[in-house]
Amino acid sequence: MENIIKREIAYPYLTKPVEIYERENGHKIVLAHKEGGLVNVSSWVKTGSINETDENNGISHFLEHLMFKGTHKHKSGYFDKTLEAKGAIVNAATWKDYTFYYVTLPEGPDKAYLKQAIELHADMMLDPVIPEEEIGPVFKLGDDNVSQKRERHVVIEEIRMRQDQPWTKIYNSTNFNMYTNHPYKRDVIGFPQTIASLPRETILNYYKTHYTPNNITTIIAGDFDHKEVLDLVCKEFDFKGRPNFDNPKHKLDTPVTEPKYIELKGKINTGFAITGWLGPVAKDLKENIALEIVNVILGEGQSSRLYQNLIEKANEPVFNIVTTDFYNFKDGGNFFVQANYKADKKELALELIKKELNNFLSGDMTQREFNKAKKKLKSRFAESAETVSDIAENIGYYMTVCDDLDLVEKYPLLLEEITIDDVNEIANKYLNLNHSVTTVLLPE
Repeated sequence: MENIIKREIAYPYLTKPVEIYERENGHKIVLAHKEGGLVNVSSWVKTGSINETDENNGISHFLEHLMFKGTHKHKSGYFDKTLEAKGAIVNAATWKDYTFYYVTLPEGPDKAYLKQAIELHADMMLDPVIPEEEIGPVFKLGDDNVSQKRERHVVIEEIRMRQDQPWTKIYNSTNFNMYTNHPYKRDVIGFPQTIASLPRETILNYYKTHYTPNNITTIIAGDFDHKEVLDLVCKEFDFKGRPNFDNPKHKLDTPVTEPKYIELKGKINTGFAITGWLGPVAKDLKENIALEIVNVILGEGQSSRLYQNLIEKANEPVFNIVTTDFYNFKDGGNFFVQANYKADKKELALELIKKELNNFLSGDMTQREFNKAKKKLKSRFAESAETVSDIAENIGYYMTVCDDLDLVEKYPLLLEEITIDDVNEIANKYLNLNHSVTTVLLPE
């Protein structure tokens, strides 16, 4: 009998505690109760671009594509077709800290669809063939005589389409220049020349190294018999003694000590700009909440400061778009200000953004702005418990990026307790313009 350690989390807005089971091999199973006829089955793997090098950059995303190309039991396409015929949504995603795979579908009569989804999902996660004929042969870029244009070419085309996008160009430049040594500096999707040169053996070794019991969290969200589902997941996720992998701990990068500016040219008609800063580690919940509040006030939606002051009430038209974004990462998030503006107004555009930032950092946030932002975050947190997909994704984030699902209990409490002074202090800690990197893209 397998020894399994069980914990429970009082997950906000759910009617029953979320159950976390840690197996002897390190594989974690999370069961979340949500009334209704839909269920979500997902597995989160602790690998993304954080575990890549210059030589294999993009391999996590490439492998994500190849995981759907069949197992020793089932041919390529069987997984998708079988479950989609039952009304399932099947997909996957790769980011800096993780790769995850999910199925959302009706539970079916006597939970039959759920049981089949677990069986097929486990088979895909543990026994992918990653066949040579689906990958396509290694080739040199520029060689148009490649006979088998398979998944390798699909991914390369996806990369090329993104590379032509103005926002992608300036994001990649800013992201790269914010870091010194940390793997986060690399683009998650990789580069065409890297994907073209990755042999099957390298991809298979990457899979065997990182898709290990201690690196995988499997989440089932819905209305089902927990013991029955736990037994089924344990049975289907038979790792057959697969060795675990100790993820390396990366030294956190420090921000630049003076403003960094990069200027690019492209075949465009307007100007684009992104200014970025390094932020707090994902586990520091209070600092992340503070920057989420800043994000809402400064640049989220048409009621935000940047939109109101630089577009709605502007004395002269300069900006088409001006927003902010805040991303949470295990080894430190990113805060961005993004703008699209009239190309001949570059200097004015950058100056106006700088002025708005300095006004905010000087402490002119109003109680009304602060209360409104907190209310918005409370509503968003509540909404994250409304569907099985949202619940599973939230659990996956906290389990994989933060290594701590207890934080989901603490989030509403910390959000309630945080003050304007806290937010001002944390904003000044991270959003100092001397610690910023700016990339602009202008017409050739």
